[in-house]
Amino acid sequence: MKKLKKLFLIILVLALSLTAFVGCQNNEEQDDKVSGKIKVAASPTPHAEILAQVKDVLAEQGYELEIVEFSDYVQPNLVVDSGDLDANFFQHKPYLDDFNNEKGTKLVTVAPVHYEPLGVYAGKSSDLANIPDGASIAVPNDTTNEARALLLLETNGVIKIREGAGLAATKNDIVDNPYNIEIIELEAAQVSRVIGEVDFVVLNGNYALDAGLNISEAVAKEEQESEAAVVYANILVVKEGNEQREDIQALVDALKSDAVKQYINDTYKGAVIAID
Repeated sequence: MKKLKKLFLIILVLALSLTAFVGCQNNEEQDDKVSGKIKVAASPTPHAEILAQVKDVLAEQGYELEIVEFSDYVQPNLVVDSGDLDANFFQHKPYLDDFNNEKGTKLVTVAPVHYEPLGVYAGKSSDLANIPDGASIAVPNDTTNEARALLLLETNGVIKIREGAGLAATKNDIVDNPYNIEIIELEAAQVSRVIGEVDFVVLNGNYALDAGLNISEAVAKEEQESEAAVVYANILVVKEGNEQREDIQALVDALKSDAVKQYINDTYKGAVIAID
């Protein structure tokens, strides 16, 4: 009988220890979400650079910010949707909406942070007003950014797009091409690499900065007061359901601070524009 009581006590102690251990592990996992590490996917320029400015502020609040850099526009969304990372910062809402529709992901906007004007940059030619017949222009090939590039070219009289094509426009929607322009569709990160081989390139702000180009050098650009400044604001994105997490809201507050706005204005000279 004594042996049975002893065995029962041993089992009880082991059970209580296991419960305490599991509870501790669960608390540690919860703490990691609330006051531990925040893992954010970002394009190197300017997104990762902007995020780096808030590391110290977040550290004072008990959060360690880990920035994971990506050079493409696909993986940053996939790793957030899978839960491997907490958030990403590289895209605008039209691109996010298109991505969700195509991939079945459930990603949502938390806050707009800045706007990057799209620009047309000179390659072998330098004047859109005197564009040579048969000129070649490289544009991003993802759905929303290609449309955005084509609409910018239309605004500057280079081509005319089919009415109603809007943000789904591709080169197949060009209905008037008086200069016989050849539109070359490339993955966004590759566009700047052909600048010496084509007449013009149309670049997203981050890739222009990566290539050492400034918006002041663009032969045409989206204007700050245009609708594009609102539609194409670069956003902080999380998986649906995580929008109100305390750590995510702390990150939003830090990114929207006056100090970050000042950093953006001083560093990028109009290539990146902070949003209030």
